[in-house]
Amino acid sequence: MKSERVKQQNVVQARQRVLLVDDHPVVCDGLTQRINAEPDLEVCGRVGDGHSALDAIEKLQPHIAVVDITLGAGSGIELIKDIKVRHPHLPSLVLSMHEEELYAERSLHAGARGYVMKQQETAILLRAIRQVLCGEIYLSEKVKDSIVRRLGGMLPDGQIVSLIKQLSDRELEIFQLIGDGFATHQIAERLHISIKTVASHRENIKRKLNLRDGEQLARFAIHWLRYRDAGPNTTASFAVQSSQPRAAIPAKSTLRPEAALAA
Repeated sequence: MKSERVKQQNVVQARQRVLLVDDHPVVCDGLTQRINAEPDLEVCGRVGDGHSALDAIEKLQPHIAVVDITLGAGSGIELIKDIKVRHPHLPSLVLSMHEEELYAERSLHAGARGYVMKQQETAILLRAIRQVLCGEIYLSEKVKDSIVRRLGGMLPDGQIVSLIKQLSDRELEIFQLIGDGFATHQIAERLHISIKTVASHRENIKRKLNLRDGEQLARFAIHWLRYRDAGPNTTASFAVQSSQPRAAIPAKSTLRPEAALAA
């Protein structure tokens, strides 16, 4: 009997601690239940923003952080960069609803060790967590091939994705907020940066995307979000729609999309 108790204690001690960084409680509930059912993994904490995540890392000492790119306050990409600087030995794994082809490589550059889409089965996430904990990088075979081929100069850039890939991580974040209907001052408040800095990023985005003015920028950003959410097979319709007048779409703020035209 005593020997059995010792074995059980050893199993508990061997479980790897997982920190979940996601601002969707329902998602966290499901993941916590599934991860805690594994004999070698356990969720040690759940937080919804970058500041809380850094505090939790200090207090809970997780073995891995599973991070969503889109958080209620701040950016998952920026958090991953902070983790890499402050906790270089802590691996992070991105779990996001956003298209892997666009965001996976950005995540790796920021310091993440893998990328899993929320649409995939939980078993894939568990496999990715274990693979990252073993010191490896987890990506889907499709994205692995894409990165290798592009590094080898064999893959021509797609019309839409190649344009967006020119943007820095911060520019992409601001570009998406513009598409969501946020005005310049709201973006500044949300990202905790100055209005002048946001305006500077807007100018850089317009230059990189070859857009004439704020109206074209807002229209392109709105249609990009539609394209991204619909999937990569909508390139043709995107090109047609982007030249048409913009229609209102649901935004994360109470501001209508037209407000994004303000520089």
